[in-house]
Amino acid sequence: MSFGLNKFLKAIFPRTLFYRSLIIVAAPTILLQIIVTVVFFDSIWIKSNKGMTRALVSELKTLRDVYINDKNNLDYLTDSFKNNFNFEITIKKELIPEDSNERKFSPMDRSLRRELKSAFGNGSYWFNTLKYKEAVVIKIKSEEEVIEFIVPKDKIAPSSVRLFLLWITLPSFLLTLIAIIFLKNQTRPIVNLAKVAERFGKGDFINEIRPSGAMEIRKAAYEFDRMIKRINRHLTQRSEMLSGISHDLRTPLTRLKLQLAMIEQKEISMKMSKDIDEMERMLNDYLSFAKTQIQEETTAINMNEFFDEIIKQKKKKTHLNIEGKIVFVGRENALKRCLNNIIDNGFTYGGNVFIKVNKSSNRLYILIEDDGEGIPVNEYKNVFKPFFRLDKSRSLNKSGVGLGMSIAEDIIKSHGGNIQLGESKYNGLLVKISLPF
Repeated sequence: MSFGLNKFLKAIFPRTLFYRSLIIVAAPTILLQIIVTVVFFDSIWIKSNKGMTRALVSELKTLRDVYINDKNNLDYLTDSFKNNFNFEITIKKELIPEDSNERKFSPMDRSLRRELKSAFGNGSYWFNTLKYKEAVVIKIKSEEEVIEFIVPKDKIAPSSVRLFLLWITLPSFLLTLIAIIFLKNQTRPIVNLAKVAERFGKGDFINEIRPSGAMEIRKAAYEFDRMIKRINRHLTQRSEMLSGISHDLRTPLTRLKLQLAMIEQKEISMKMSKDIDEMERMLNDYLSFAKTQIQEETTAINMNEFFDEIIKQKKKKTHLNIEGKIVFVGRENALKRCLNNIIDNGFTYGGNVFIKVNKSSNRLYILIEDDGEGIPVNEYKNVFKPFFRLDKSRSLNKSGVGLGMSIAEDIIKSHGGNIQLGESKYNGLLVKISLPF
């Protein structure tokens, strides 16, 4: 039961902190306004309206009875009621209209109908509260004639109701407006901190965070800034360490190559040279994996030119299909490293690579397929694990250490996207990439 209630509340409540806070602040004010209004209408306005309507109908009934008994003094009667009660009275030779202009949800119309029906009966009266802005037209049957009254509305309903409602709604509106301004100022630092966290998660370089807002928010921003600096320092140290290792390892490898070139036994030399080349490739894979964590500024990338540049570097058959002009904001070098890994892997195990790029309103989709042998479905998740290599017909990163797809996944996720594997319609591997705009 409680689970269902929680699910219902989550569905109806807004997701943002600002609107949730606004509900907490504004809801009691609106509820209080509704209660006060209901109490006012029930205890004051409706009762007052009922009493005034009853008094008016009583006067109209008296006037009709006097007119029936003494029709010769009509002019005196109408002048008297006009001077004393501000009534406009007209005697007409007509029938009571059959149509009713009564407003169903109007307390004034409902009260007037009830009292007129009680005093004169059905079919003996007719009224219209909409014809005039400040007056009501009432028609009452008198034998073969109809007496038409034009009565001011303040004779039926209290004139202070609009002023009362104004005094109720205006403070509520002002309080809600003040609450909106206040909550905007309070939630803005949280929103800014969330945006910084999102940028950092996508790999953007964050120089420094300026804490603002309440004390708790300032503390969170300060600690987040310290965390960013620690992570950046760690990444920098690791990058420098790997660069040093790369330099230290490349030097003896280069000497080994020179020494192998001087060996007369070419068969031995060629075998050892292949091993050295394999060590260099492994070293490059390690360094490439480390580079995925290095901070890089995001830029606007023309995907049409971006893919054209990648394809030009490939010597094998690459089939590209881009739907329209697409501009994506991301880390260009990282994305190029990611896509090169996937495309090169496709060329390693297939003769052709097929690339399709399209977009929706908020997503960029990249499909990369090859016509190779593919990989087993049960190995899809393992492919993205660092240093994982398939021992069967298809081994990703055949000449490396099993980091190519791990690097690709890390880069895509750092952009807030997803990468999945599937079966290609060309019988090879399908790599599906989805990136948010």
